[in-house]
Amino acid sequence: MPAAFLGHGSPMNTLERNRYTAAWSGFGASLAQRPRAVLVISAHWYVNATAVTAMARPRTIHDFYGFPEALFRFEYPAPGEPEVAREVAELLRPDWVGLDPESWGLDHGAWSVLAHVFPHADIPVVQLSVNAAKGIEEHMGLGERLAPLRRRGVVVVASGDVVHNLRRIDFHRPDAAYDWALRFDAAAREVMTRDPSALAALAAHPDYAISVPTPEHFLPLAYLAGLARAEGAACDVLVEGCSLGSISMTCYTLGAKNAAIGSGAGAASLPDPAIVPSEDTNT
Repeated sequence: MPAAFLGHGSPMNTLERNRYTAAWSGFGASLAQRPRAVLVISAHWYVNATAVTAMARPRTIHDFYGFPEALFRFEYPAPGEPEVAREVAELLRPDWVGLDPESWGLDHGAWSVLAHVFPHADIPVVQLSVNAAKGIEEHMGLGERLAPLRRRGVVVVASGDVVHNLRRIDFHRPDAAYDWALRFDAAAREVMTRDPSALAALAAHPDYAISVPTPEHFLPLAYLAGLARAEGAACDVLVEGCSLGSISMTCYTLGAKNAAIGSGAGAASLPDPAIVPSEDTNT
């Protein structure tokens, strides 16, 4: 099974049609066979522990504010898969991994992209937390240990943003970015497409501090880098670009059939609401 890092951007991408959501749909459509399950590593489950959802029916978490009611009504009723959760915990030993039977679910970092990748919500989904106590290299190590899941029919999807600075958002730049955001996004692209094992070195980049003021959206990328290191492979760009001045939407894949990606095939069957996010945004 392939793996991906998807720059999820605004929760509104759940309901909208654009070149990024078309690429996510194309990634799902490119799969040669039905996955056994999906493991999602989302920026929005950022806690001081490593945990994995282990419930049969994960709830849809609406972890944002200031958006239209249609987004709060959205549900992604995919089943869970406790057996895969136990496999994740076993693969990540000797690190302790908590099995979460009830407290979390699927946050918008997970379902905003899965709504396009697997629009029927019929593939079991397990979500892994991002442990705030670990650094980039440690998260890469966890990603490396998860590599056997791909051979067991599990698609790994990491969801975050390479550049994510909400304090610098500029609503007058809907499809553009500051120079520093473009530079750091380009530096990450150079690493991911040439030598993902060098991802941790980006912390020394002169634009890292402003591009990654908090690490939770960047760290999911380390899981794809770790998976790539396990195979001695580089990643492919699924789609690239930035929005609102200070958010990168660039996405990467590993082991995907890129010729089929970005076609828009298999787009989610959702309404086309004429709604826009409020400036009181939380992505």
